[in-house]
Amino acid sequence: MIAKNFHSSSFRDPSGYVFIEDGIIKRVIHPIYFEQYNKLTESGFFKVLFNNRLLIPHQELTYTNEQIVIQPNKVSFITYPYEWSFNQYKEAALLTLKLQKYSLEHGFSLKDASAFNITFHNGKAIFIDTLSFDFYAENSPWRAYKQFITHFLGPLVLSYFHGAQMLKLTSNFIDGIPVKMISSLLPFKTKLNPFLYSNIHLLAKLEEKHNEDYKGTSKKASLSKKAQLNIIESLYDYIKKLELKETSEWGKYYNKINYSNSAFILKSKIINSWIAEIKPKTLIDIGGNDGTFVRRINYKIEETLVCDIDNNAVDYNYKTLKINKEQFMLPFVLDVLNPSAAIGLNNKERFSFLDRIKEYAPDVTLALAVIHHMTLSGNVPFDKSAQFFSSFSKYLIIEFPKREDSWVKRLLNNKAEFKEHFDFYNLEAFEIAYSKYFEIIENKAIDGSERVMYLLKNKC
Repeated sequence: MIAKNFHSSSFRDPSGYVFIEDGIIKRVIHPIYFEQYNKLTESGFFKVLFNNRLLIPHQELTYTNEQIVIQPNKVSFITYPYEWSFNQYKEAALLTLKLQKYSLEHGFSLKDASAFNITFHNGKAIFIDTLSFDFYAENSPWRAYKQFITHFLGPLVLSYFHGAQMLKLTSNFIDGIPVKMISSLLPFKTKLNPFLYSNIHLLAKLEEKHNEDYKGTSKKASLSKKAQLNIIESLYDYIKKLELKETSEWGKYYNKINYSNSAFILKSKIINSWIAEIKPKTLIDIGGNDGTFVRRINYKIEETLVCDIDNNAVDYNYKTLKINKEQFMLPFVLDVLNPSAAIGLNNKERFSFLDRIKEYAPDVTLALAVIHHMTLSGNVPFDKSAQFFSSFSKYLIIEFPKREDSWVKRLLNNKAEFKEHFDFYNLEAFEIAYSKYFEIIENKAIDGSERVMYLLKNKC
């Protein structure tokens, strides 16, 4: 396989690697993994996971003595753990435990438990690493147990005690938050909790003791399958009950909107009229809160991405998605002023948001009630925000709150003695800056509000 097709994040697993051919992701399986792959296939193990939408399905393309090539079903947009809301993270953790339980019951075991083995697709978490399953060795502990703690239990418990922002630590620790760090960040009272003591604090102590064993004299641990299943069950039960108890400014945003019900309806009608003209297949809503306006679109869009900076808003959106059994929408957490960067070896193991969204190339971008926060909270000039949106938007539907808008007044008043610096915040300056990158197709005032809607088309 030519080197230029080798996927930059696929080098850690000796069992195989991922490559890209004509824009299609494929996976090579090395002979070292043939026995496992054959058994997983012939036993129907893979088929059960496929049918239950737990593992991304694949088709076998070629089978030789040197390699097997498979093609997984396409996932159009990959999200990473540091972009998930709390309940999405919980679902990913519970899926990992379900897979390990099912594996043990059928003679297999997950050889790794990385949160990066999971993404969200068609309304639910799904496992995407086909080669993570290995044979179970009798009385052998789960070798991915510690990885599960550092990738899943640790981040979730830290979020429970300190807030959902703790989930973003996973972007700094691609191999999992160190267990010693997790232990040190948790309140002292957690040491009195038998579950947290045994799975985090004791694990941290044992790790430190093991790190001092330079001669390798530590005895190999032994654990029965029944004992391992009990541990998995206890982890599952604990994580399932975890709930956040935090509020935010944006958690119930639409209960605090500053325009009338008629204006709200008109805004939705304007969006619908433009969407009907464009007839998009894909859409991203930047700062989409809980997905309200996307759900009010009458035109059937194949897939919509809805991102927001606020965990509570994204969580509410995801819960609504689950209740409605929606498969067309993908909620995730994103700070538009600090979008996810490329990380990992050579900064190429996990791609930046901008790289992913440019490749995704949505037909329409919604940016409703975002520009005043970018400009007045983030001090982002119009030219810079226009450049940001133009980098991935074919069409841009953007809402501009004028200086008379109450939210804008509030943000300007927060500037105190620097308020005059933002005299440029007006419709004329906005149109001049955005006209460098976009053609202004149409603009419509939202009657009953101090806001104007714009339909823009990328000049590139």
